[in-house]
Amino acid sequence: MSSTFLGMPATPPRSPYGTGNLRGDRKFPAAAHDELRNEQLRRNLGKATRTIRAKRLNVTGELPDWEQLRDAGSAIKTDTMNRLPELLEQLERKVTERGGTVHWARDGVEANEIVARLVRATGSKEVIKVKSMATQEIGLNEHLESIGITPYETDLAELIVQLAHDKPSHILVPAIHRNRDEIRQIFLKEIPGVDPRLDNIPAHLAAAARAYLREKFMTTKVAVSGANFGIAETGTLSVVESEGNGRMCLTLPDTLITVMGIEKVLPRYQDLEVFLQLLPRSSTGERMNPYTSMWTGVTPGDGPQDFHLVLLDNGRTAALADRIGREALNCIRCSACLNVCPVYERAGGHAYGSTYPGPIGAVLTPQLAGMHAAKDDPNSSLPYASSLCGACFDACPVKIDIPSLLVELRHQHTEQSGTTAEKLAMKAAAGVMRRPTLFTAAQKAAGLGRVLAGRDGKISHLPPPFNGWSDSRDTAAPPKQSFRAWLASDEGAATMRAAAEDGRNQQQEEK
Repeated sequence: MSSTFLGMPATPPRSPYGTGNLRGDRKFPAAAHDELRNEQLRRNLGKATRTIRAKRLNVTGELPDWEQLRDAGSAIKTDTMNRLPELLEQLERKVTERGGTVHWARDGVEANEIVARLVRATGSKEVIKVKSMATQEIGLNEHLESIGITPYETDLAELIVQLAHDKPSHILVPAIHRNRDEIRQIFLKEIPGVDPRLDNIPAHLAAAARAYLREKFMTTKVAVSGANFGIAETGTLSVVESEGNGRMCLTLPDTLITVMGIEKVLPRYQDLEVFLQLLPRSSTGERMNPYTSMWTGVTPGDGPQDFHLVLLDNGRTAALADRIGREALNCIRCSACLNVCPVYERAGGHAYGSTYPGPIGAVLTPQLAGMHAAKDDPNSSLPYASSLCGACFDACPVKIDIPSLLVELRHQHTEQSGTTAEKLAMKAAAGVMRRPTLFTAAQKAAGLGRVLAGRDGKISHLPPPFNGWSDSRDTAAPPKQSFRAWLASDEGAATMRAAAEDGRNQQQEEK
C-alpha cells in the first residue's frame, strides 16, 4: 500500500524582493536623520498635519455615536478577514454576472503584466489614473512607461508628485511635503504651455492643472483606478475622492481597469453606511467626501463598456496568516494615524521607504514584503520607527492596535535575527540577575560609571556597544550607593522601622 505525502503547510509568499515600492534603500534611522535636516519639509508637514488634526477632532466630536461607529467598523473588518476567501469568490461571481472580468494577481509582477496586456489590447498608448495606492505599491507607472505606455495621474497631489519625478509621502495627501511655491515651480517647468505668469495662489494652481488634464480626460480611452471598497454582496466597486477627477476617470473612458487589494472587500452593501461616515471624517476632516462613485459591472450605453477587476495579493495572504499581525489588513487608508504621529510629523513619509508610511506603514510594509529578504533589510527597522505613544490607536477609525502590532513585529524580528550582540548581552544580563552574588557585584561595578558623568550628573557618551543608546539620550550617573546596599545599612534599617511605625500609628487613628 503506497501513500502520498502532500508536504507541510507553508507560509504564503510575500511581495517579491526587488519589485514595486515596498522597500527603501536605507534603514529608517539613516533616512530619517537626513530628512530631519530639511527645515522646509518639517514646516510643511507640521502645518498640514496640525490643520487636518484640528478638522478631524471637530467633525468626530459632533457625533454622539462616534465610538460605536468605530466598534462597528472594527467588527465588520474583523469578520471580513475571518472569511476573506469566500467573500472574494462571491465578489468575483457578482462582478462576472454584471459583465465585468476578474483577474487574480499573486503579486505585483503579475498585476503589472495583466494591466499591461489589457491596455495593449485596446491599442492605446496612454492611460489616465485615479489615485490608487495599490498601483503605487506595485510600481505600475514605471512598468507601463517601460513598455511605451504613458500613465497620467489625475489626482492633483499625485500629479504634483509625478511631474516632480518624486515619490508620495502621505497616504491621503501624497504631496504634503510640498508647499505652494514649490508646486508653482514644478508646474512652470513640467506642464506644457502653462502661463509663465502663474502665481502660487491655490485656485490658480488648480486651474493650471485642470486645463492640463481636461484634454486627457476627453481623449484617453483607458483608465486605471483603485478602489476604496468592493462589495461582495453585489459586485459593486467604490471610489471616494474630493476633486471630481475620479468621476471623470470612471465614466468617460471605454475601458476601466481597477486594481484592488484583496483586503478592501466588504461583505454587504449596507456596510458602506458605516465606512462612508468613518473614512471622510478620519481622513480629511469632512462630514462627507464630495464625490462618491460606485459602479457594478458594465451598464450598456453608460460608462465604460469593458470593465476589468484585478484582485491583488502581493503579500496580503502572508499577513492574513499571522494571527496577530493580520489586524493591519483592517486599515481603510484614512491616514489618521500619520496625522497624529510625532515621528511621522518630523521625519516625513520618504524616510519609511515604502508606499505606506507612518505608523500603519511600519506594521503593514514588513508583513507584505518581509523584514529579512536581504542582509540588513531596511524593512527590519520599520517596527522600531515609533515611540509607542499610542496616539495612532486612539485615532484609528477601525481601532487597529498599532502599538501592540509594532511590539509583536519587534519580537518577530528579534526571533528571526539569529545570534546578535544584543541577544548575547540580554542573555548575559539574565544570567547575572538570577544570581544574587553576581548581581551585587555587577551593581558595584556599575558604580564605576560615575567617572563618565559630567558635572550635571549625566553620562552623555557611552562606550561601544552602548553608544547607540547615548547618541540620542543622556543617562543618569549611577548612585553612590545602590538601593540594596542602602537597605542593608543602619540608615536604611532605621528608615524602614520608622516607616513601619508610622503605618501602625495611621491604622490606629483610622480605627
